[in-house]
Amino acid sequence: MSDTWLVVGLGNTGPGYSRNRHNIGYMVVEELASRHGATFKTHKAKALVATLRLPIGGHKLILAKPSVFMNLSGGPTASLAKFYNLPAANVIAVHDEIDIPFDTVKLKLGGGEGGHNGLRDISRTLGTKDYYRVRSGVGRPPGRADAASHVLRDFSTVENKTLPFLIDNSADAVELLVTDGLLAAQDKFH
Repeated sequence: MSDTWLVVGLGNTGPGYSRNRHNIGYMVVEELASRHGATFKTHKAKALVATLRLPIGGHKLILAKPSVFMNLSGGPTASLAKFYNLPAANVIAVHDEIDIPFDTVKLKLGGGEGGHNGLRDISRTLGTKDYYRVRSGVGRPPGRADAASHVLRDFSTVENKTLPFLIDNSADAVELLVTDGLLAAQDKFH
């Protein structure tokens, strides 16, 4: 197993989406880059990429923010995995999850996409569902409100007070997954 990991933060490109629930993946990889003094640069794989080494274990993280809309995240993800010669087992997708409560982090390997089109595209282009997911809970919309509209809205004023903790915990989950493995990360965050 390689000590290099591709961590793809899912989101929509463009300033109008920057604080949307759907962009939590971007926010988490930005936090990881900030923690370790890494800077994003444009990559030919249609993504912004930053590279860093974790102080514990020396694992290399390639952080990516696809420069495409969420539903097309698979192309840049597969291109970066190929460019860095990484198997799907060394790919971590960080994304919003409506099926878990706001401010909750869960991790898993493989499984379904739960209606998440960004994950569906990654599974299609990687040719497998067997990659890691760090699922940052954004909760379900109230009542019968449309889920797609919910994730494309900014976090509420109340949520914004807790949002830094969700971003921080999600970034911690990525680091623990890489350094200690899935079970240790699940034990801490589930």
